[in-house]
Amino acid sequence: MRNDLTYFYCTAFLCGRVVASGSLQYVVSTVKDALDDRDLTQLLIFDDSTGKQIDVDFRGKTDDALKRLGERLGDLAGTEMNHQPARRAGRPKLGVVSGEVTLLPRHWEWLKSQPGGASVTLRKLVDEARRVGGKQSKIRESQEATYRFMTAMAGNFHQYEEALRALYAGDLDRFYHFIADWSPDIRNHIKRLAANAFPQEEMNE
Repeated sequence: MRNDLTYFYCTAFLCGRVVASGSLQYVVSTVKDALDDRDLTQLLIFDDSTGKQIDVDFRGKTDDALKRLGERLGDLAGTEMNHQPARRAGRPKLGVVSGEVTLLPRHWEWLKSQPGGASVTLRKLVDEARRVGGKQSKIRESQEATYRFMTAMAGNFHQYEEALRALYAGDLDRFYHFIADWSPDIRNHIKRLAANAFPQEEMNE
């Protein structure tokens, strides 16, 4: 289970400052060796992809802490895998799959008039919808990760609510303006989490 911890990337904060960043295994090992028990009780570790806080039981030796954490994360991963639908035998993964599509007459007329016919046009429409939807999903995930971290680490900071509104409004300039005087390590981590929260053409750091 211990090797699973190398797939999780996180950042550890103590009193608003970054003390370690990297794989979960590296961060836990580093802070366990460098900090005393009192500091470890105040340490906050955040998942770099979701902004969620990761609880670590630091009791015992470093290997003990890593083993407990690996087992807990392994159990969570196993639960997710058990909920995945089983792959059905039959058609190969690649290739054309037929299915029923119900449209009004005017929709069929429009599709038939497009270059390549109805099937080609439908495939293009689906691909475009997936592209746009994927982009919006990426923005939402970045916004949510930023929100979680901001709430935990900067919820009482000056202009926190204004920064949050700018984040969800997609206003990069105002967002950067409101967090400009925040603690440097916290501000820089927020910028990392928010890297995909705004249209890429606006990210002009």
